Order: sequence, then structure tokens, then C-alpha cells
Amino acid sequence: MATQFLTEEGYRKLQDELEYLRTEKRDEIARRLHEAQEEGGDLIENAEYEAAKNEQAFVEGRIKELEILLATAKIIEDTHLHDSVEIGSRVQIQEEGSEPETYIIVGAAEANPLEGKISNESPLGKALLNHKAGDSVQVDAPAGTFTVKILSVS
Repeated sequence: MATQFLTEEGYRKLQDELEYLRTEKRDEIARRLHEAQEEGGDLIENAEYEAAKNEQAFVEGRIKELEILLATAKIIEDTHLHDSVEIGSRVQIQEEGSEPETYIIVGAAEANPLEGKISNESPLGKALLNHKAGDSVQVDAPAGTFTVKILSVS
């Protein structure tokens, strides 16, 4: 698996999720499976048992995914020493005719555009990397090509 870039906050959130899944969620599913077995009858026809088994498979897969992700993660340092856009940068951009928008460039595992965190692998994130304040950058997105101006990098 390729290295995933995470902020310290993102790393902690994923560690917390992993701990929750390993402890509370596994226990909850085990109780549900036990209760479904106690009901008796044919387990193949028991919808609750089947749902709990499916959730158990999902949770175990997510645990494995998080273990690998955290083992290979590279923490993004908070100190921004460069004047060009890099992972961890806070970037204010503006598309012509639109209001300025501010984003933080993060790794794909932590991206959440609703929180202003865009992936370095996204079309916009990729286009902004290594550019400086004042640069106009062309973004090749699935919906079409557009240009943004970088107003500030911090």
C-alpha cells in the first residue's frame, strides 16, 4: 500500500476509530450474534443473525484497513516552511466570478470537502501542488477544465 498522508488530528481520529471498532463494536456484534443464536431455530433463516454476521465482516475488514493505513501513514507536519502549496498547506483560491474558498491539502484518507479538506490526489489538490500565491492554475476536473487563482498559501 502506498504511503498515506495524514495530519496529526486525522491520525488520532483514525486511531480512535480503530480502538472503538476493536473494543465496543466487536463486543456489540458478539452480543447480537449470541442473542440471535439463543433464539434458537434455523440460523440460516434468522435475519438478525445474518445481519450481525454481515456487519462483523464489514467491521473486521475496516479494522484491517485502518491497521494498514496507520502503519504506513506519514504525519504531515504543522509547520509550513515553504511558500508553495504542499500537503498540509492552507490555500485560499478564487475562481473568476466566485467567492474566495479556503482549503487544506491533506492525504486521500483524510479528505472531506465539507470540512474544507481536499485530497492531494483530487484534480484540484493535484493542480495546486507546488504553485505559489499569485499563480493562476488550470484544473482538469471530470466536469471540465477551469482556472483558479491562488490568493494565499500558509
